[in-house]
Amino acid sequence: MSDKPFFYSFAENFKFMAGIYLHIPFCKTRCIYCDFYSTTRSELKTRYVHALCHELGMRKEYLKGELAPVFFGSALNNFGVQELLDCFVEIAPSPRPVKAEEREVEPEEPKFTGFIFKITANIDPNHRSCIAFCKICSGKFTRNTPYLHVRHGKTMRFSSPTQFMAQRKTTIDEAWAGDIIGLPDNGTFKIGDTLTEGEMLHFRGLPSFSPEMFKYIENADPMKQKQLAKGIDQLMDEGVAQLFVNQFNGRKIIGTVGQLQFEVIQYRLENEYSAKCRWEPLSLYKACWIESDDLAELEAFKKRKYQYMAKDREGRDVFLADSGYVLQMAQMDFKHIKFHFTSEF
Repeated sequence: MSDKPFFYSFAENFKFMAGIYLHIPFCKTRCIYCDFYSTTRSELKTRYVHALCHELGMRKEYLKGELAPVFFGSALNNFGVQELLDCFVEIAPSPRPVKAEEREVEPEEPKFTGFIFKITANIDPNHRSCIAFCKICSGKFTRNTPYLHVRHGKTMRFSSPTQFMAQRKTTIDEAWAGDIIGLPDNGTFKIGDTLTEGEMLHFRGLPSFSPEMFKYIENADPMKQKQLAKGIDQLMDEGVAQLFVNQFNGRKIIGTVGQLQFEVIQYRLENEYSAKCRWEPLSLYKACWIESDDLAELEAFKKRKYQYMAKDREGRDVFLADSGYVLQMAQMDFKHIKFHFTSEF
C-alpha cells in the first residue's frame, strides 16, 4: 500500500493528460483481457479502502479545485460504492451563494428559491413524461406548496416532487438548499426558469453555445408527423441540440457540436417516439444570434442576408454564416449589430 496521495493535478499536468487503465485488485473472477493480480483476501481490502479514504482526506486542495479525487470500485460486485457515498458526503462543499440578475441569493435565506438546470424527456415512454430538475438555492421546498413560476407569472403546486438515486426514484415531502429535485413537466419549464415564493428573481440558465455542425431534419414516415414533432420538441428542451427554422425555405435545421449527437437524436426518435427521420447535409460555419438598437440597420441586414436568416425556438433572429469570411465581412459592414455566439445575452 502506497502512502503517496492518489490525486491527479489537472492544473499542472493538463498538457500531459493520458488515458490509463485502473485495475481493482479484488475481483472474484478475472476478465479475459486482464493479466493483473487479484485477490479475495478481506484484510487487504480493508487496508486498501482505509488508505484510499486517507488520501481523499485532502479536502482543502479539493475545494480549491487544485486536485481532483479519482473514485473507483465496482457497482456489480458492490465494492467501494458505500465508501464513495460516505466520502462524497464528507468532502462535498456546502451550498454556495447563487447570483441572480437582481441580487445574490444566500443559501441561509428562509424563503425558497430555485432554478431549472436540466430537463430529461421521455422518463416514462408510455406517457411521454418529462422531468425538470431544479436546484434549490435557498430556503426550504415543501410538497404541495404554491410557488411562483417567474417567467410565466403563475403560481404552481407540485404534488409529486422526486429525488433520484441511481435507478431508484422516490417522492419527497421537503428539500433544502443545495438539493436537486425532479418536478413533473408537461412543457411548462425551460432551462433557466426560476421558482420562488413570490420574489421576482431571474437566475441565469446554462448558455447554449453556437453549434458547429448543421443538418436539415426531414420526416421519413409521413404517418408519424405528430410523433416526430413531439420528439424533436422534447429532445430540444433537454438541450441535446438546437433547432432553427430557415426563414428562406421554412425547413427545420438541427445544430450540434458533434456528429454523435445526430446519431443519438435519430436513435431516440425511432426507439422512444416511433418516429423516423433522415438527415440532409448543410454546409454552414456558425450560427450567430443578432440584435441591434438600430432597427433600420437590423432590417437592412435581414433583407440582405434573408437566405441565411433563421429563427430559434424563442423566436429570436439567428444568422447562419456559411463561412468565416462571410461572418467577418458582415461584422465589418454592420457595425451597429451585435453578433452573439451563445444564446444567453
